[in-house]
Amino acid sequence: MADDGSPMNGARSKGNAAMLDTAFLYGGSAQWLEQMQATYARNPSSVPESWRAFFEQLDDDPTNTELNAAGASWKRGDWPLPSKGDDVAAFDGNWAVLDPRIEKKLKADRPTASDADISLAVKDSIHAIMMIRAYRMRGHLAANLDPLGIDDAGAQPELDPATYGFTAADMDRRIYLDGYLGLDYATVREMLDILRRTYCSTLGIEFMHISDPVEKAWLQERIEGPDKGVAFTKAGKKAILAKLIEAETFERFLHKRYPGTKRFGLDGGEAAVPALEQIIKRGGALGVEEIVVGMSHRGRLNMLAAVMGKPYEQIFFEFQGGNTQGADQFGSGDVKYHLGASSDRVFDDNHVHLSMNANPSHLEAVNPVVLGKSRSKQEMLHRETGDLVRTKVLPLLLHGDAAFAGQGVVAECFALSGLSGYRTGGTIHFIVNNQIGFTTSPMYSRSSPYPSDVALMVQAPIFHVNGDDPEAVVYAAKVATEFRQKFAKDVVIDMFCYRRFGHNEGDEPMFTQPVMYNEIKNHPTTRELYGQRLVAEGIVTAEALEQQVSDFEVYLDKEFEASKKFKAKKADWLDGEWKGLGLPEDDERRGKTGVTKKRLQQLGQTITKVPDGLEIHKTLARVIEGRASAIAKGDGLDWATAEHLAFGTLLEEGFPVRLSGQDVARGTFSQRHSHFVDQKSGERYTPLNHISDKQAQYEVIDSLLSEEAVLGYEYGYALADPNTLTLWEAQFGDFANGAQVFFDQFISSAERKWLRMCGLVCLLPHGYEGQGPEHSSARLERFLQMCAEDNMQVCNLTTPANYFHAIRRQIHRDFRKPLIIMTPKSLLRHKLATSSLDDMTTKSSFHRILWDDAETPGREGKIKLVKDNKIRRVVMCSGKVYYDLLEAREEAGVDDVYLLRIEQFYPVPRRSIMTELKRFKGAELVWCQEEPRNMGGWTFIRDEIEWCATQIDAKSPRPRYAGRPPSAATATGLMSKHKAEMAAFLNTALGPDPIDDKIVAV
Repeated sequence: MADDGSPMNGARSKGNAAMLDTAFLYGGSAQWLEQMQATYARNPSSVPESWRAFFEQLDDDPTNTELNAAGASWKRGDWPLPSKGDDVAAFDGNWAVLDPRIEKKLKADRPTASDADISLAVKDSIHAIMMIRAYRMRGHLAANLDPLGIDDAGAQPELDPATYGFTAADMDRRIYLDGYLGLDYATVREMLDILRRTYCSTLGIEFMHISDPVEKAWLQERIEGPDKGVAFTKAGKKAILAKLIEAETFERFLHKRYPGTKRFGLDGGEAAVPALEQIIKRGGALGVEEIVVGMSHRGRLNMLAAVMGKPYEQIFFEFQGGNTQGADQFGSGDVKYHLGASSDRVFDDNHVHLSMNANPSHLEAVNPVVLGKSRSKQEMLHRETGDLVRTKVLPLLLHGDAAFAGQGVVAECFALSGLSGYRTGGTIHFIVNNQIGFTTSPMYSRSSPYPSDVALMVQAPIFHVNGDDPEAVVYAAKVATEFRQKFAKDVVIDMFCYRRFGHNEGDEPMFTQPVMYNEIKNHPTTRELYGQRLVAEGIVTAEALEQQVSDFEVYLDKEFEASKKFKAKKADWLDGEWKGLGLPEDDERRGKTGVTKKRLQQLGQTITKVPDGLEIHKTLARVIEGRASAIAKGDGLDWATAEHLAFGTLLEEGFPVRLSGQDVARGTFSQRHSHFVDQKSGERYTPLNHISDKQAQYEVIDSLLSEEAVLGYEYGYALADPNTLTLWEAQFGDFANGAQVFFDQFISSAERKWLRMCGLVCLLPHGYEGQGPEHSSARLERFLQMCAEDNMQVCNLTTPANYFHAIRRQIHRDFRKPLIIMTPKSLLRHKLATSSLDDMTTKSSFHRILWDDAETPGREGKIKLVKDNKIRRVVMCSGKVYYDLLEAREEAGVDDVYLLRIEQFYPVPRRSIMTELKRFKGAELVWCQEEPRNMGGWTFIRDEIEWCATQIDAKSPRPRYAGRPPSAATATGLMSKHKAEMAAFLNTALGPDPIDDKIVAV
C-alpha cells in the first residue's frame, strides 16, 4: 500500500490495472481478434482455454463472426497492399497470411509427415509466433525495472505459455519458427529463455507501436536471438565501473564538503553517466561530430564533470562562490547547476564536440532551444560542405520523469520532430526516472503507466531499463544511438532509478514518501552492487575495487585544494561563429543599412516577376503588380514590400534568412505572400529564393500551432548562428504570452546570466482597431518591464522604411541583441504608412525617433505647422496611434501641436529626444497612446521624457497622459465603445481645455 493507504504508485502504477487487464483490446489487435474469434466459431476447441472463456462470454452469433473476419463486402480486392519482409504478418497479427505460408514450408521440410501432423505443427508454430508477438508487445510490463522492488509488475496472462496451449510437458518440444528469434526451430523453453531475457529482464523495450515495418524489423533483428542481448568485454565492464566510481564518489564528496548545499545530485541514478559515455562513443563511431545537450538541474554537475570533462577544481571554486565565467564586471551570473559548458571528447580516434546549454529552473524549457541550436548547426555544416547529413549533429536531452510527463513543451517538441522546417535527424531522450517529482508520486502526476508514454505520439522506440543494472543501461544507450543514426528519428531511454535524498539535499523526503525512503536507506548504491557483481565474476578483486575508490577520493581532495587558487580564464562566449562580435558602442548602434537605389530597383523587379506558366491567384496578381509599380515609381512602398527588400538584400549579401511562425508564408493578414502558389497544380514558387545563383537561402516556415516550442526553437537557432537573420512572428501579438517562459528566462536575460548573445527578431502584431481584447495588444508594457542593462531592443515602428532598416541592422552591426517589434495590422495597407526607395538608400538609416510628417517638404496637407516657438504642445507617441493623431489633427485644423514619434522604446534614445525637444522648450509635453493607462508605454516612458525635458530646461518637463483609462482587459470588444474611447483621448491629446468638440475619431 502507498503511504496514504492507496495502492502503491510504482513506475507502472496499479492505478492503470484496468488498462493493463484489457490491453489485448488495443485497436492494432482488432484484425487478429476477429480472426481468432472466427476460428473459435468454427471449432471452439481450436483456441486456447483462456480465449475460449472470453469468447463464450461474448456470445456472438457465429455467422456474424465469420462475416466480420472476412471484412467489408465493399473493400478493395487488392487491400491490404502486400508489405515487404517476412515478419510483417506476425508484427500485424495477420495469421491468415502466416498460416498457409508456414504450412507450405513445413510440408517442404517434412515430406513424409501426415496431414494431421502438419496441421498440428502449423498450429504449434502459429501459437508460438503469437506468444513471441505477445512478448514483443507486452514483455516490458513484466520486466524487472524498479531497483527498489516496490513496484511489482504483477502477472501478465498474455505472457503465460499456457495462454497459447503450451503446458509444462511441452517445454522441450521443438517447434518450427520460420526464422523468428533468429531460429528455424526452437523448443518452448529456448523461446522463453530468449523472450524473457530480451523483454522481461532488467530491460523492457516498447516498439510494436511503430508502424514502419522496416524499423520494427531492425529492432527485432538487433535485440532478439540466442546470441543477442547485453554482453560486455572485461575491458567494457571495467570502464563502466570506473565511471560509476567517478560519479558516486563525486556526489559523496560534495555531500561531505558542502552539507545541505543544493547540488541536485545524481545519487541513485549514477548509471546515466556510463550510458551517456556510450552515446558519445557509439555516436562518434557512426558519424556524429557534435552533440548538443540539454538537461535540467538533476545530475547536471556530474554530467559536466564526468562526461563533459569540466575540471573538478572549477566546480569546487563555484561552490565557494567564485565566478568562473571570467567576466566579473559583466553579467549577473547564475547558480552553478544552470550553467552551460562545451568540450571535445575523443573515442577510438573519433572526435565529438559537446555543448551543454545553459538553462533556467523551468523544467524542459531548454528542449526546443537544443533542437533549434542543433538544426542551426546542421544547416551551417550543410553550407560548409554542401552535404545535408543531419545525423552529424545529435540533440541529446536528459529529462526527469515527472517533467517529461507533465510539461507540455515536451509534447510540442515531439510534434516538431517530423516537420520539414524543424527536423533534426532525431533526438535521444534520456529520462532519469527516479519515480517521484518534487514530493509528488507518479500516481498523482501522470495518467499513463510510464512517463515516456508521450513519446508514443511519434512512434519512437522506448527502452525501459533498471538503473541498478548499468550494463543494461549502457546497452540500451548503445542500441538507441544506433537506431537514431540509422533512421534519423527520436528514441527514448527510460531509466528507472531513485533519488537518494530529497528534491534538493536540504529537503526531507520522509514527510511524503516514508515507505520509499526507508527502502532507499537500506539499499546499496549502484556502484556497490555492480562492484560486487564484478568481484563475483572475477573481473576485479575487492581490494582493487576499494583502492580505485580511494584513489579517486585522493584526486578529488587535490582538486579541492587547487580550487582555492583557481583563477577564471577569459570567457569564451565570443569565440567560434561569434568571433568578431562584441559589446556595442554608441557609434555602432545605427549600423550601415542603406542600399543603393539601383540595387533595390533591380531586386524589386526580380521578386515581383511571376514565372511563365505559373497561374497565381488573381488577387495576388494585383498585389504583385502594386509592388512592382511602387518600386518602379520609387514611392508608395508598403510594409510587405519593404520587408521583401530587406530580406532580399541580405540574401544577396550572403546572409540566410529564416522566418518561422503560424501562417507566416502568406501572413496572418494576407500581406506577405512569400510563396506564389499555382492555382491548378498547387506548386509553390518562392521569389526570394530566385534572386541569383550565389544568394543565401530564404527559409519561410509555417509552424505547427504552438508558440512556446517554436519560439524556443528559433531562439536556439539564433543562438548558434549570428549570421542568419532569424525571425519568429506571432499570429497575433497577444499569442506571444503562450511562450512567456522564453521571453522571461532566455531572450531578455540570457546575455547577463549566461553570457550568451542572440539576434532573434520577434514580430508581434499590435494595434487597436476595435477587434476586441484578444487581438489588439502584444503587451508592449511587459517587454518594456524586462528592459535593463542594454539587454534587448523594443520598437513600435510607423514606416516601412524604418522596418527595413531595423531588420537589416540586426545583421549589419558588430553585436547581436534580441529585437522585439510591435508590428502593424491596419498600417499594412494604410495610405499614409508608406515609404520611398530614397528612405532605404545608402544615405538613410534607422531612426529611433521620427518627426512630424507635416514638416516633410512637398507633402500635401490641410495644415501647416506654426513656428517652433509658437508650438503649444508636443504630443509624443508610438506606433499606429500616430496616424490617428495625424488624421484627427488634419480634420480639426490644429496647427500648433507637434507630433513626435518614438520608434524605439529601448534602448531609450535620450540624446535624440533631447535634441528634438530643444526646439519646443516652452511647449506642454503629452504622451499619447492607444493602450489603457496601466498598459502600453506610459509607465516606462514618462520618467524618461521628464528626465530628458529636465536636462534641456523645458518649461513643463513632466508629461501629461492622453490615452485610454486603466483596464483589466486590454481592449473593449464593442466598436462603439472603441470609437468613443479613441475620440476621448484624441481630444485630450490635441484639443485645448475644455475639450474641443471638433476632434473626433477617424
